[in-house]
Amino acid sequence: MCPESLPESLPESFSESEARTEIERLTQALHHHNYRYYALDDPEITDQEYDRLLRQLQELETRYPHLKSADSPSQRVGVEPLSSFAEVAHLQPMLSLDNAFSDDEVSDFDRRIRERLNWREPLAYVCEPKLDGVAVSLLYEQGVLVRGATRGDGRTGEDISANVRTIASIPLRLQGDSVPPLVEVRGEIYMSRAGFEALNNAARDSGEKSFVNPRNAAAGSLRQLDSRITAARPLAIFAYGVGFSEDWPLPAEHYLVLQQLRSWGFPVNPLVEVAEDIDGCFAYYQRLAQSRDSLDYDIDGIVYKVNDLALQKRLGFVARAPRWAIARKFPAQEMSTRLLDVEFQVGRTGAVTPVARLEPVFVGGVTVSNATLHNRDEIERLDVRIGDTVIVRRAGDVIPQIVKVVETERPADARPIVFPEHCPVCGSPVESVGGEAAMRCSGGLVCGAQRKQAIIHFASRKAMDIDGLGEKLIEQLVDAGLVHSVADLYSLESADLVGLERMAQKSADNVVSALEASKATTLARFLYALGIREVGEATAQALANHFITIEKLATASEEDLQQVADVGPVVAHFVREFFSAEDNLAIVRQLREQGVHWPDPVASDSGSAILKGQVWVLTGSLETMSRTEAKEKLQQLGAKVAGSVSAKTTCVVAAPGAGSKLNKATELGIEVLDEDGFVALLHEQGLL
Repeated sequence: MCPESLPESLPESFSESEARTEIERLTQALHHHNYRYYALDDPEITDQEYDRLLRQLQELETRYPHLKSADSPSQRVGVEPLSSFAEVAHLQPMLSLDNAFSDDEVSDFDRRIRERLNWREPLAYVCEPKLDGVAVSLLYEQGVLVRGATRGDGRTGEDISANVRTIASIPLRLQGDSVPPLVEVRGEIYMSRAGFEALNNAARDSGEKSFVNPRNAAAGSLRQLDSRITAARPLAIFAYGVGFSEDWPLPAEHYLVLQQLRSWGFPVNPLVEVAEDIDGCFAYYQRLAQSRDSLDYDIDGIVYKVNDLALQKRLGFVARAPRWAIARKFPAQEMSTRLLDVEFQVGRTGAVTPVARLEPVFVGGVTVSNATLHNRDEIERLDVRIGDTVIVRRAGDVIPQIVKVVETERPADARPIVFPEHCPVCGSPVESVGGEAAMRCSGGLVCGAQRKQAIIHFASRKAMDIDGLGEKLIEQLVDAGLVHSVADLYSLESADLVGLERMAQKSADNVVSALEASKATTLARFLYALGIREVGEATAQALANHFITIEKLATASEEDLQQVADVGPVVAHFVREFFSAEDNLAIVRQLREQGVHWPDPVASDSGSAILKGQVWVLTGSLETMSRTEAKEKLQQLGAKVAGSVSAKTTCVVAAPGAGSKLNKATELGIEVLDEDGFVALLHEQGLL
């Protein structure tokens, strides 16, 4: 589409029909030129000509505001501020990646894949620069951008739709004829180094605070409640994959997925390559490491992904990461500074951790004044002393740690680090557990540090999800003697809270309401909330699925526990140890007596297992809950939840955006429930 086909200026008056035609023509032209500029890096018109077309569109939309479409290029200027960000459930989890810090670790990754696949032929990998930006999910319905969300915890994120619309390189409407009816595109939003410098220069000129690095600037810009601020920030995106999709014939290779993203209008990093084998991955790493500093954006490593999507499917996932991908991190930046002191912190499980207090030093884009020393063994290995000059590294460009002592600069008055024999919080003896490097406070629930951390963990989103019960409020409750264990939380009344810092009557009432609401939970969440050592979300779910009731779990032997997938001797020991302690059992009993409850998931003799033996399929985008929540509720009713429709399928839940699965269910004569019907079923069974 060429600019010559459009008028230099607009007539003084248009009929509504003429305005509608001209708005559509201008919209198509601007989308086309965005595609040429951002996806192909091959513009057909000058910036001035583009601005002229945009002004004409804005003028017409001002005259006829009801003709403005949701994907109009004029929407990039930002809208009125929001009061807060809404929570968004991802249609498919946004997983994290395992990290590798050496060629040997990458070789181990390749070996594990080959062993799992029994693969002897050359294995091709897609090599992608790992941008130091912010991962986002972009949902398109019928080719039009309807939602943008942050990664969040991988399952839920924040709705930043108004902000992503302002980013010029994100297409508001997908190009071409092969656009699925529903597709979720994943990408990394970043700020170029040039844009970052310009932003900071402007901030300094106006006396405002500058950003510390481009990633912080990008993250801060994306989380502005006023999208007009985001619109003024130099943000861009590189797309790197597709999450959930409906009615889209998946290409055979990940590299072809990236080409499809480019054809839809997304910028894809031009440095992406396919390596025919692991040696090609190593060569790519060396080339990118040498050119890293010349790029106009920050990268902190390389992502290697198995190219063959059928092999990806066979490899599958671990709890939070795909087996078929790994992030090869660049060596962390290192700087020298002085160790001023060491303090000892007590964690939720009683672990006493030495924390180094450092002379502040700028490392990896941030100012570091604290670093972990891990445990007593690490202190002895490093032979580090207070007063030493030390080398500080941000491992994976994230966690600061001391990696070396510069012994030639050790001062005469350097002092040994003495590990405490008694807990610095409660004074109980500090002891070591056989086979562990960590030292632990023996005070248990009498230790204020463990008590606070245990309650903070109990109330967290992935545990009991008690809204409004944050770290500062919990500290006040413990310090005031109002709460001594997690069970005491459910005895709190508004009067107990009013008068605490930032606790007026309404806030206090909200916390009490949130406590009451949290009583309805799941067994897996409850087990995770108890803070049993080594029992994370995945293990808690596995234990709940296996034992069905907490009574059976509490009496299980270590041998019984090891029959659960992913539960080895260490986890089994800690679970058995937890339920062998009368204090812990007493707290569990108190919580149940105070009304904490959950449905019996799939007990065969339970009336709640009305769907036992049935196969259900979920399709489309549920509006009332995430797909994960819907799957959990169906499993609680005894159903098996499958990913595809077949003759064995009992029922299909078809939410908005349902595609091929709904069509196949109709062809096979399978029962179909819409979202309202599904919600009604859950209400009838007491699950909502």
